[in-house]
Amino acid sequence: MSKTLILIPARYGSSRFPGKPLAKINNKPMIQHVVENCQESGFDCAVVTDNDEIEKALAQSFKVVRVDDDVTTGSERIALAFKRHFSDQNYEFVINVQGDEPLLKAELLKKLNDFHSKSDYDICTAVRKRNSNEEEFLNPNVVKCLLSESDGKCLYFSRASIPFFRDGQSGDWHQHIGLYSYKTKALEKFVSLEESRLEKAEKLEQLRALENGMTIGAIETDAQLIGVDTPEDIHKIEGVLSGKER
Repeated sequence: MSKTLILIPARYGSSRFPGKPLAKINNKPMIQHVVENCQESGFDCAVVTDNDEIEKALAQSFKVVRVDDDVTTGSERIALAFKRHFSDQNYEFVINVQGDEPLLKAELLKKLNDFHSKSDYDICTAVRKRNSNEEEFLNPNVVKCLLSESDGKCLYFSRASIPFFRDGQSGDWHQHIGLYSYKTKALEKFVSLEESRLEKAEKLEQLRALENGMTIGAIETDAQLIGVDTPEDIHKIEGVLSGKER
């Protein structure tokens, strides 16, 4: 198994859901669900936070490191955490897991790591195949990935409905799942780059990598994840965990 570190950024501040990482799902903080799922992968894990309450809630049972810097993205936060706390430990890969994905399972993390360790891609991520008849195809909040299915190479990411089916027929598209595995040098390079033109237009930071010649590969998964953006999403997660919703 490659030497892999999972870093989970967890900020207290959120315009739509302040204190989100500590929101209870079945009487357990959401961030704890995420960390426990990640630990089942067998990889080393740490939470990266800027908040005393999150640190206090987790520190007795889990590895927690502080990055209090005012940064704009989770990628920048984990890059600082890696540089300050883990860069001397010879990790080959850093996986960025969002702290609001309590349904993300260890199997997907292991599959992603296996794919990345056997490829030459700088960054790897995950996608789910969908059909253009589904309403999410038109939703700009659902990110699409143009993917070469022969080798998993990501060609572009967009909020637009891509690919465009010119003759009006329906077809498959790939929904991007916001999970990233970086080669350690690639993470360092990525956060050193300036925000790119297409990144600014689409508000998708992975486009910065593509515009600067970095390569991204993706695995396909049928996992149906629900990210938590609002308090109402907590009830959806609890429904899934109880088997009442899918």
